[in-house]
Amino acid sequence: MMAPFKHVLSAALVVAGLTPAFAAEPIKVGSKNFTEQYIVAEMYAAVLKNAGLPVEKKLNLGGTLIAHQALTSGQIDVYPEYTGTGLNAVVKGPVSSDPDEVYRTVKAFYEKEFKVTWLKPSGINNGYVMVVRKGTADKYGLKTLSDLAKVSKELVIGAGPEFPDRADGLPGLKRVYGAEFKAFKQFAKLGLRYDALAQEGVDVVNASATDAQLASAKLAPLQDDKGLFPPYYLAPVARTAMLEAYPKASALLEAVGAKLDNAVMRDLNAKVENDREEPAAVAVAYLKKVGLLP
Repeated sequence: MMAPFKHVLSAALVVAGLTPAFAAEPIKVGSKNFTEQYIVAEMYAAVLKNAGLPVEKKLNLGGTLIAHQALTSGQIDVYPEYTGTGLNAVVKGPVSSDPDEVYRTVKAFYEKEFKVTWLKPSGINNGYVMVVRKGTADKYGLKTLSDLAKVSKELVIGAGPEFPDRADGLPGLKRVYGAEFKAFKQFAKLGLRYDALAQEGVDVVNASATDAQLASAKLAPLQDDKGLFPPYYLAPVARTAMLEAYPKASALLEAVGAKLDNAVMRDLNAKVENDREEPAAVAVAYLKKVGLLP
């Protein structure tokens, strides 16, 4: 009598959108350790859960390499990642300014090396932006990174822990622009960089295009006039085995990205950073607004 029961169970699981091997395993949604990651990961978790799939959240894991290790070791099944970050921190391939080329490169590498799939990118291109205080820009006449390079030896730069080693970090600024700074100060969290910049603890920081803080008139983003920074399109990266086990997951995750762009993300980040709303609440409210949640 057991064999027919197993067949019935298997059929029921397929109808539910998952395979027997993963029937009891939740989809573990992860994130790195900053606001945008929290919000987007909460969106992923919400749409998966709304579709009846089992979900477990493992957010705030740390930086890129920690999140990547969690994914490839199976501690998490999916998290939001950026094409440029995958290219520079994981693939360590040549820097390119072509969004399609970067996406194809990281997609092929992850599938071959890690059995991880890059799903369709969102409309968010959260590339690096070097930012100074408005007063610093006025003092030195800074509009571009070429301008910055000319006075870089007088300035202290603040950035994340990966920036000194990335091809599009300090080595890239030196290679492409000839920039060498007076000193480097490391800040694990993005907010601390902006605090240090405001308090004149540093003179220039690496920021991201969707940071809520960039709306401030007190800050001056500088143009990457020689194209150092590659595109950083946000996309779900997921264990291929999980996507095969839960056939509905790919479309659900990609539907989130289709509703996001830089302007939207900057606004959502501001709700958390400035208005002190919870990332989960911000995520759910937006998903309801765009029709992805009831």
